[in-house]
Amino acid sequence: MNDTTMTIQLKGKEIILVGTAHVSRESIDEVSHVIRQEHPDMVCVELDAGRYDSMIQKEAWEKLDVKKVFREGKGFLLMANLVLSGFQRRMGSGLGVKPGEEMKVAVETARELGIPYSLCDREVQITLRRAWARCGFMSKCKLLATLLSGAFSSDKLSEQEIEDLKNRSELDGMMAELAAYLPAVKETLIDERDRYLAAKIQGSGANAAVSIDGETTPGKTAGPFRLVAVVGAGHMMGIKTHLERIAAGEEGEDVSDLDSIPPAKGLSKAIPWLVPVLIAALIVLGFFRAGAGVSLAMLLRWVLLNGSLAALGTLIALGHPLSIIVSFIGAPFATLNPLIGVGFFSGITEAIVRKPRVIDTQTILDDISSLRGIYRNRITRALLVFFLSSIGGAVGNFISIPSLASLLVK
Repeated sequence: MNDTTMTIQLKGKEIILVGTAHVSRESIDEVSHVIRQEHPDMVCVELDAGRYDSMIQKEAWEKLDVKKVFREGKGFLLMANLVLSGFQRRMGSGLGVKPGEEMKVAVETARELGIPYSLCDREVQITLRRAWARCGFMSKCKLLATLLSGAFSSDKLSEQEIEDLKNRSELDGMMAELAAYLPAVKETLIDERDRYLAAKIQGSGANAAVSIDGETTPGKTAGPFRLVAVVGAGHMMGIKTHLERIAAGEEGEDVSDLDSIPPAKGLSKAIPWLVPVLIAALIVLGFFRAGAGVSLAMLLRWVLLNGSLAALGTLIALGHPLSIIVSFIGAPFATLNPLIGVGFFSGITEAIVRKPRVIDTQTILDDISSLRGIYRNRITRALLVFFLSSIGGAVGNFISIPSLASLLVK
């Protein structure tokens, strides 16, 4: 064993944690070596079914219906997922390593040796939605800024820097920085998943029936159950802590509470409804205090500010002229109905008038790694139209509130 592996003995079960960096060639070799050398009773990997399918099925992205994504209100989730994938892909591009390749190799090695395996991570969409839901307004702004900087950054890490990510001191520094900057996001992406992964690893026990190549195979029932768990190095210590708590009876294996989306509360819940109510109240107040002329002027100013900035966002995204018009017209209506954002209208319009091609689905993960690629790909362009028109409309609303109020004091 070396610094990136850890063996834990718990109540007749031996768990070997293998910590990896997701774009490390050394991690790929190590994962294969440990599984072959230990030949455990089971292998667990830090993947969910959706991510694993996207790795092994080349046609997975070809089935993407971007219009359906917008209709289901998942535009921000898909964009965040793509940005994170693009960031990892860019880090590994100079090393010839695909993100998560070590997880795929773990499954392939297990299948080759006839060892049952388990995908033990939480569904990525749930993780992203929980992270977003738990963020306050300022944290949401910080998160969006971080995603944008990651999407447009051209920085690449060297092979040595990638390997350093597996060192305890490097990880401690990164986790401390993330916790200070975005504590809610760190709790969801790291702490919650430490507990979730530990519970799923612990649950992959001797008495469980496990899946291998689509068939059900009884788990081992006699002797110590040996399990290799392949996880990101940043999760190792957290998983170890939770496994020990489970073994001591201080914590249960039920993590169903981590599979639900917490309801919005506080300012995050109120803002979508507060803004239209405040705008409407100002316009009505203008009518009673200064007459219909001022009230009409306030209404027109709001429509122009809200619609123009939404249209400007679409223009910056190089959206189709029809998408720009739809953004301008749709922004005021979207404000009055916070359940449907202006990005819903502009994104669907862009996807209709510039229908994604097969090549867009085939190259999307490469295209998301560069600004030029984002604009070239019709799927990511539609997502950019959705995102920037939404941001433009929101900025227009916030600017319009003091602007409308100024007309009342003239």
